[in-house]
Amino acid sequence: MSQTLGLTRLAYSRVWHQISASTPHQTLTTQLNITPPSLGRLASRIVVLLMGKHKPIWDPSSDCGDYVVVTNCAALHTTGKKMWRKTYYRHTTRPGSLKALTMDALMEKHGGSEILRKAVSGMLPKNRLRDKRLARLKAFEGDAHPYKENLMRFGGVVVGSDGWEKAVEQIRETDKKRL
Repeated sequence: MSQTLGLTRLAYSRVWHQISASTPHQTLTTQLNITPPSLGRLASRIVVLLMGKHKPIWDPSSDCGDYVVVTNCAALHTTGKKMWRKTYYRHTTRPGSLKALTMDALMEKHGGSEILRKAVSGMLPKNRLRDKRLARLKAFEGDAHPYKENLMRFGGVVVGSDGWEKAVEQIRETDKKRL
Protein backbone atom coordinates (compact mmCIF):
# COMPACT_ATOMS: atom_id res chain seq x y z
CA MET A 1 0.00 0.00 0.00
CA SER A 2 1.26 3.45 -0.84
CA GLN A 3 2.33 5.71 1.98
CA THR A 4 1.15 8.78 0.11
CA LEU A 5 -2.46 7.62 -0.08
CA GLY A 6 -4.70 10.48 0.97
CA LEU A 7 -1.89 13.03 1.11
CA THR A 8 -3.28 15.02 -1.78
CA ARG A 9 -3.56 18.72 -2.35
CA LEU A 10 -7.31 18.52 -1.76
CA ALA A 11 -6.80 16.91 1.65
CA TYR A 12 -4.51 19.77 2.72
CA SER A 13 -6.79 22.52 1.42
CA ARG A 14 -8.07 24.91 4.05
CA VAL A 15 -11.78 25.46 4.65
CA TRP A 16 -13.40 28.45 6.36
CA HIS A 17 -15.69 27.65 9.32
CA GLN A 18 -18.02 30.09 11.05
CA ILE A 19 -18.99 29.79 14.71
CA SER A 20 -21.27 32.19 16.57
CA ALA A 21 -20.43 32.70 20.22
CA SER A 22 -23.96 33.81 21.12
CA THR A 23 -26.24 31.18 19.55
CA PRO A 24 -26.78 27.76 21.17
CA HIS A 25 -24.95 24.90 19.44
CA GLN A 26 -26.30 21.37 19.52
CA THR A 27 -23.03 19.66 20.49
CA LEU A 28 -21.22 22.40 22.43
CA THR A 29 -23.92 23.59 24.82
CA THR A 30 -24.94 21.85 28.01
CA GLN A 31 -28.55 23.09 27.91
CA LEU A 32 -29.89 22.69 24.38
CA ASN A 33 -31.51 25.75 22.80
CA ILE A 34 -31.16 27.73 26.03
CA THR A 35 -27.57 28.87 26.62
CA PRO A 36 -24.75 29.51 24.16
CA PRO A 37 -21.60 27.40 24.46
CA SER A 38 -19.33 28.32 27.33
CA LEU A 39 -15.93 29.85 26.68
CA GLY A 40 -14.00 26.63 27.30
CA ARG A 41 -16.16 24.42 25.10
CA LEU A 42 -16.09 26.99 22.32
CA ALA A 43 -12.31 27.36 22.56
CA SER A 44 -11.70 23.61 22.52
CA ARG A 45 -13.82 23.21 19.35
CA ILE A 46 -11.91 26.07 17.70
CA VAL A 47 -8.58 24.45 18.62
CA VAL A 48 -9.64 21.18 16.95
CA LEU A 49 -10.48 23.06 13.74
CA LEU A 50 -7.30 25.17 13.80
CA MET A 51 -5.08 22.13 14.30
CA GLY A 52 -6.88 20.02 11.70
CA LYS A 53 -7.66 17.15 14.08
CA HIS A 54 -11.06 16.71 12.43
CA LYS A 55 -9.34 15.64 9.18
CA PRO A 56 -8.22 12.07 8.46
CA ILE A 57 -4.75 13.29 7.42
CA TRP A 58 -3.99 14.95 10.76
CA ASP A 59 -0.35 14.87 11.78
CA PRO A 60 1.00 16.66 14.87
CA SER A 61 4.04 17.98 13.01
CA SER A 62 2.21 19.36 9.96
CA ASP A 63 -0.06 22.38 9.76
CA CYS A 64 -3.23 21.14 8.06
CA GLY A 65 -5.87 23.09 10.01
CA ASP A 66 -8.64 25.33 8.73
CA TYR A 67 -9.66 28.96 9.14
CA VAL A 68 -12.19 29.79 11.86
CA VAL A 69 -14.37 32.93 11.92
CA VAL A 70 -16.01 33.57 15.28
CA THR A 71 -18.76 36.19 15.44
CA ASN A 72 -20.61 37.80 18.38
CA CYS A 73 -17.64 37.59 20.75
CA ALA A 74 -19.10 40.47 22.76
CA ALA A 75 -21.65 37.99 24.12
CA LEU A 76 -19.25 35.30 25.36
CA HIS A 77 -20.85 33.01 27.93
CA THR A 78 -18.93 31.99 31.02
CA THR A 79 -20.22 29.82 33.83
CA GLY A 80 -20.13 30.72 37.49
CA LYS A 81 -18.33 33.88 38.58
CA LYS A 82 -15.39 33.58 36.18
CA MET A 83 -16.19 36.92 34.57
CA TRP A 84 -15.29 38.75 37.79
CA ARG A 85 -12.84 36.32 39.44
CA LYS A 86 -10.63 35.04 36.61
CA THR A 87 -7.43 37.04 36.49
CA TYR A 88 -5.01 37.45 33.59
CA TYR A 89 -1.40 38.21 34.48
CA ARG A 90 1.45 39.70 32.48
CA HIS A 91 5.01 40.45 33.46
CA THR A 92 7.82 42.34 31.75
CA THR A 93 10.55 40.39 33.68
CA ARG A 94 11.50 43.58 35.55
CA PRO A 95 11.10 43.58 39.34
CA GLY A 96 7.69 44.80 40.47
CA SER A 97 6.13 44.79 37.00
CA LEU A 98 3.48 42.10 37.53
CA LYS A 99 0.16 43.38 36.16
CA ALA A 100 -3.18 41.72 36.91
CA LEU A 101 -6.44 42.24 35.02
CA THR A 102 -9.77 40.53 35.60
CA MET A 103 -11.86 39.11 32.75
CA ASP A 104 -14.52 41.82 32.91
CA ALA A 105 -11.88 44.58 32.80
CA LEU A 106 -10.19 42.88 29.85
CA MET A 107 -13.58 42.60 28.14
CA GLU A 108 -14.16 46.34 28.55
CA LYS A 109 -10.65 47.22 27.39
CA HIS A 110 -10.14 44.86 24.42
CA GLY A 111 -13.46 43.07 23.90
CA GLY A 112 -14.51 39.44 23.95
CA SER A 113 -12.38 38.52 20.96
CA GLU A 114 -9.21 39.02 23.01
CA ILE A 115 -10.55 36.76 25.79
CA LEU A 116 -11.38 34.07 23.23
CA ARG A 117 -7.94 34.46 21.61
CA LYS A 118 -6.24 33.99 25.01
CA ALA A 119 -8.33 30.88 25.73
CA VAL A 120 -7.53 29.35 22.35
CA SER A 121 -3.86 30.27 22.65
CA GLY A 122 -3.66 28.50 26.00
CA MET A 123 -5.17 25.32 24.52
CA LEU A 124 -2.93 25.15 21.44
CA PRO A 125 0.30 23.15 21.74
CA LYS A 126 3.30 25.28 22.63
CA ASN A 127 5.40 24.69 19.51
CA ARG A 128 6.53 26.44 16.33
CA LEU A 129 3.10 26.05 14.69
CA ARG A 130 1.20 27.89 17.42
CA ASP A 131 1.46 31.42 15.96
CA LYS A 132 0.52 30.24 12.45
CA ARG A 133 -2.53 28.42 13.79
CA LEU A 134 -3.59 31.34 15.94
CA ALA A 135 -3.30 33.67 12.95
CA ARG A 136 -6.06 31.66 11.23
CA LEU A 137 -8.50 32.54 14.03
CA LYS A 138 -10.60 35.57 13.04
CA ALA A 139 -12.72 36.81 15.96
CA PHE A 140 -15.23 39.67 15.72
CA GLU A 141 -17.41 41.44 18.30
CA GLY A 142 -20.56 41.51 16.14
CA ASP A 143 -22.09 39.73 13.14
CA ALA A 144 -20.24 41.78 10.51
CA HIS A 145 -16.97 40.43 9.13
CA PRO A 146 -15.12 40.66 5.78
CA TYR A 147 -14.90 36.87 5.23
CA LYS A 148 -18.52 36.16 4.21
CA GLU A 149 -17.52 35.01 0.72
CA ASN A 150 -14.93 32.55 2.06
CA LEU A 151 -17.27 30.57 4.33
CA MET A 152 -18.07 26.95 3.57
CA ARG A 153 -21.35 26.63 1.66
CA PHE A 154 -23.52 23.70 0.76
CA GLY A 155 -26.14 24.33 -1.88
CA GLY A 156 -25.50 28.07 -1.70
CA VAL A 157 -26.30 28.21 2.04
CA VAL A 158 -23.59 28.83 4.65
CA VAL A 159 -23.01 25.70 6.71
CA GLY A 160 -24.27 26.19 10.25
CA SER A 161 -26.80 28.90 9.40
CA ASP A 162 -30.56 28.43 9.57
CA GLY A 163 -31.91 26.14 6.86
CA TRP A 164 -28.67 24.57 5.67
CA GLU A 165 -29.91 21.07 6.55
CA LYS A 166 -32.81 21.57 4.13
CA ALA A 167 -30.38 22.54 1.37
CA VAL A 168 -28.41 19.35 2.03
CA GLU A 169 -31.57 17.23 1.83
CA GLN A 170 -32.63 18.88 -1.43
CA ILE A 171 -29.25 18.18 -3.02
CA ARG A 172 -29.35 14.56 -1.83
CA GLU A 173 -32.86 14.10 -3.28
CA THR A 174 -31.83 15.51 -6.66
CA ASP A 175 -28.78 13.24 -6.67
CA LYS A 176 -30.97 10.20 -5.94
CA LYS A 177 -33.26 11.11 -8.82
CA ARG A 178 -30.33 11.60 -11.13
CA LEU A 179 -28.79 8.22 -10.29
